[in-house]
Amino acid sequence: MVGPSAVPETDHRPWGSYTVLDDAGTHKVKRITVFPGRRLSYQQHARRSEHWFIVIGTARVTLDGIEAEYAAGQSVDIPVGTAHRIENATATEVVFVEVQHGEYFGEDDIVRLEDDYGRVDT
Repeated sequence: MVGPSAVPETDHRPWGSYTVLDDAGTHKVKRITVFPGRRLSYQQHARRSEHWFIVIGTARVTLDGIEAEYAAGQSVDIPVGTAHRIENATATEVVFVEVQHGEYFGEDDIVRLEDDYGRVDT
């Protein structure tokens, strides 16, 4: 678990970055920044659901092929197995908090269906 005395884990990606705020047996919490004009993989998870709360900007979210825009203060739930993506189609950063809930939170629970950075799973 990340606590007040622990150094948060930050990872930089081509689309932005994330910082792990909390990591426990039942959940994981990340603060995610998406650069202007970038998007994450269109992906799904077999072992976790996610809840996204937009804190800065306006994001375009795709759930099972359906796109919708979410502004700061809005949230979206992503059930286990749902194909999903978040995109920043604006000129300023999008920041959201992701709460993962389930039985496993490893990065290897990501199945990439589409990816702008050559990381599609085959």
